[in-house]
Amino acid sequence: MTTTPDFASSQATASAQSRPSKTVLLASPRGFCAGVDRAIQIVEESLKKYGKPVYVRHEIVHNRHVVSRLESLGAVFVDELDECPDDRPVIFSAHGVPKSVPAAAAARAMNFLDATCPLVSKVHVEAERHHANGKHILLIGHKGHPEVIGTMGQLQAGEITLIETEADARDYPPQDPDNLALVTQTTLSVDDTSHLIDILRERFPTLALPYKEDICYATTNRQAAVKTIAAQCDLMLVIGSQTSSNSKRLVEVGEKAGADAAYLISASDAIDWDRVAQADTIGLSAGASAPEYLVDGVLAALRSRYDVEVKEIQVTKEEVVFRLPRQLLPPKKPAA
Repeated sequence: MTTTPDFASSQATASAQSRPSKTVLLASPRGFCAGVDRAIQIVEESLKKYGKPVYVRHEIVHNRHVVSRLESLGAVFVDELDECPDDRPVIFSAHGVPKSVPAAAAARAMNFLDATCPLVSKVHVEAERHHANGKHILLIGHKGHPEVIGTMGQLQAGEITLIETEADARDYPPQDPDNLALVTQTTLSVDDTSHLIDILRERFPTLALPYKEDICYATTNRQAAVKTIAAQCDLMLVIGSQTSSNSKRLVEVGEKAGADAAYLISASDAIDWDRVAQADTIGLSAGASAPEYLVDGVLAALRSRYDVEVKEIQVTKEEVVFRLPRQLLPPKKPAA
């Protein structure tokens, strides 16, 4: 006896067979780094310990989804310290702040917590050490970025000179060319920074370099993962905010490493489907301040339209963890 397939089932099978396919190369590592994890935990744990509201000076990290979620929990984000009341905790963002900010908070007897990424703090310490040894500091970075503002604010005005471009590196007029030291913003392109360093070292052979390159491990790893997949991609999508330096650098790295096109998107609702339609192989990564659920959302959106094969390409495994500030650690148990 011959059975006739159910009409709806046949239609579903035909529809599935007609769906175009896409390959997604998923870069790993991607998304949150240890410094971002720590900063977010500081806000969450402060809300648990002190109740709401807790104030945060500037965006804790450069991602609107993260900020909105913390706002829903009771965090209040402000531009400047004078917008905070004296009797509520205030948290400084992961990008770091000028020394004048904690000094002003201390003068008001405020309870403040520093969420500065420890790798950014390392740059601050290096700048101060070089200055104490009588050197003028050159800082490779982007003007106006909160991290650059924070680093330059570790010393008096004029003690640090910002180097943004190749022209800056070639034209900088030193007062004492044999007494210079270098630090860098942590979220820059590894290749571009190396190029500027090469120019400066050629001009100033005695330039004091960092003990270890200041670009952080997370930035380096995410760029390496994008480089690994870029040449195979018709389209590279990077999830991140337009205000996120490390996310924008991932787009640039993808373009330079061979992706036919690379774009920054904030989330799945920002996908340009016309561009996706023209791509067979799509690279996907996320900046260090982008939560993994945004990656899941992009994959779900792609699967809603296409048959998607996901291949995760891992270049290294990250196991870095940074401790929370002492104020938020559980009290030590008394010795028995």
